[in-house]
Amino acid sequence: MRIDGTEGQVQANKQVLGMKERGQVPDKDPWPVAPEVRKMGVKGPSFKPQMEGVKQTLRVTNPLARECLGELMGTFVLLMFGCSASAQVKTSRETKGQYLSANMAFSVGVMSAMYLCKGISGAHLNPAVTLSFCSLGRVPWVKLLPYALCQVLGAYLASGLVFLVYYDAIMDFSGGNLTVYGANETASIFATYPGEHLSLSSSILDQVVGTAMLMLCILPLDDQKNSPAPDALIPPIVAVVVLGIGMSMSSNCGGAINPARDLGPRLLTLTAGWGTEVFTCYNYWFWVPMMAPLLGGMVGSGMYLVFIAWHLPDLPTNPPIDSFSTKPTTEVWAQPPAPEKEGVELKTAVF
Repeated sequence: MRIDGTEGQVQANKQVLGMKERGQVPDKDPWPVAPEVRKMGVKGPSFKPQMEGVKQTLRVTNPLARECLGELMGTFVLLMFGCSASAQVKTSRETKGQYLSANMAFSVGVMSAMYLCKGISGAHLNPAVTLSFCSLGRVPWVKLLPYALCQVLGAYLASGLVFLVYYDAIMDFSGGNLTVYGANETASIFATYPGEHLSLSSSILDQVVGTAMLMLCILPLDDQKNSPAPDALIPPIVAVVVLGIGMSMSSNCGGAINPARDLGPRLLTLTAGWGTEVFTCYNYWFWVPMMAPLLGGMVGSGMYLVFIAWHLPDLPTNPPIDSFSTKPTTEVWAQPPAPEKEGVELKTAVF
């Protein structure tokens, strides 16, 4: 006979009670026990937190190492979104997405990565951002190199995974010939390259201006003297800023504005079959998206200080003033209540 539902639970509880009376109840009961039966002294199932041991074994105790892991994973997520979208647009010959698709994917990647690791490392995701924060005194200089290396490594690993996911599509699109030049080039799926019309000075200016705009727009978001955004809304706001920069300042040379976003994928293409051409092409242009964003981040940070931050009023240090008095609120509330006069009824004013 099959017993289901409540009837089965009742019979199981009765069986447990019978074993309890005979002293046969094991330490770990194999049956779920109802609350009313548990009150009678019958133990329910005991579950050891199996994951706690794994957590203690794998938990990184060094604070800097934890932060570096956060930056690695954050940059990994950012590049997974961005490079995957670029691969889809390129290999489908824009039948499954357009240039805007890649810009939007990078923006979603920024938002997702920031939510992922902001609580651990601050979610810089960009050596130019880390350098700017170090120069502003927000981050110790000792963290600059470890952060940057982990950001590049995260970008490299993400690019490698994108290459594996889209390997067949890339080979079909390129005819098996992985190149930097030509109508069927595929190197731009991963790293950024200049337009044929672009001079070296213009490409440097492009990256400096783009990264300066990035820093100029994100620094006010957590400046308590300015109008800071709620902490939970900072990732989507930064994502919108990145989307705006990508939609308006990326046609010249891909809109890298992030040395890790460019160097990590470029190293992947070097090792995955494109060869040294990814570094030697366009007269060794690769250093522009590596160095110009660093300068641009410093320029944007300096502009924020000179034109905005140094002119903001200091945060109030005195108690707030009561709306109906010139005395501080604490002084108003500290005054003793007026004594009630005998025979006078006190009424509450309603406004």
